Amino acid sequence: MKDKKLKFIDLFSGAGGLSEGFMRAGFSPIAHVEMNKDACDTLKTRTAYHYLKENNKIDIYHNYLKKKITREQYWESVPSKIIESVINTEISNETLDDIFQQIDSSLDNNNNIDLIIGGPPCQAYSIAGRARDPKGMKDDPRNHLYKHYVEFLKKYNPKMFVFENVPGILSASNGTFLKEIYKAINDAGYEIEIPPKKHLNSKHFNVLQDRKRVIMIGWKKGLNHKYPNFEDNITKYKLGESIFSDLPKLKHGQGNLGVIKYAKPITAYLKETGIRNCIDFTTQHLARPHNETDLEIYRIAVNLLLKKEKN
Repeated sequence: MKDKKLKFIDLFSGAGGLSEGFMRAGFSPIAHVEMNKDACDTLKTRTAYHYLKENNKIDIYHNYLKKKITREQYWESVPSKIIESVINTEISNETLDDIFQQIDSSLDNNNNIDLIIGGPPCQAYSIAGRARDPKGMKDDPRNHLYKHYVEFLKKYNPKMFVFENVPGILSASNGTFLKEIYKAINDAGYEIEIPPKKHLNSKHFNVLQDRKRVIMIGWKKGLNHKYPNFEDNITKYKLGESIFSDLPKLKHGQGNLGVIKYAKPITAYLKETGIRNCIDFTTQHLARPHNETDLEIYRIAVNLLLKKEKN
């Protein structure tokens, strides 16, 4: 039976946060392209997880977490194409042809790419990054990585794409880079829109995090799509009691990488969002030790709080 899942390529993948959402929504990754090896290891582990879960073999993943099998044995438990879909290389003029060749080798004649997702590294566009650089990041080569993204649009001709970045991309170089991105995408045969409010905030999507991002969505000209009308869903839950209350309490420097049982029943928020993966243990529950800088920050914060209470 032919696979009916929509297929996507994830560029500048990082550890796969954006890709994770699409896989949970039922999309099938054809390739992840990322230059950092540790991030690629995470991508391999997560793509293997989704394959095993879909094929009712999730116990293999649990055995990996419990260190009953090695990471290599875990990866070997899934088809090799799952692991090979993670391409550990920098995206550049010198590597594009090789990346295309690797992706093409995993496609057959009837296997089209429906979607491209991702976003170039955000440091060059971030307001914080520009503030630290005397030249405002104008000479940073990462400003132009969007051109490689466009090359993937030209090569694979997907129906749609998602381009994610920090809000600073709207004002970088007084908006020059945004205009150049729009023009390059338009010349490639696509229309593009950003949210009516310019950016989206994760806290409006039942996530316990105040995190703003520009999520640009584009589609091939002639499809007559429009930017989705997302409804704000501000969560009623609170961070500490909803995310961490079921974890064993730790002092600084305590914890370990192995299996640890939860201290309390799962919270309503964790159950609703599926964050705990429906297993009764966690791993890598560690609290890093305090250094002198940490302690000084805490002293300042406590003193400011005491001063505020007195006033």
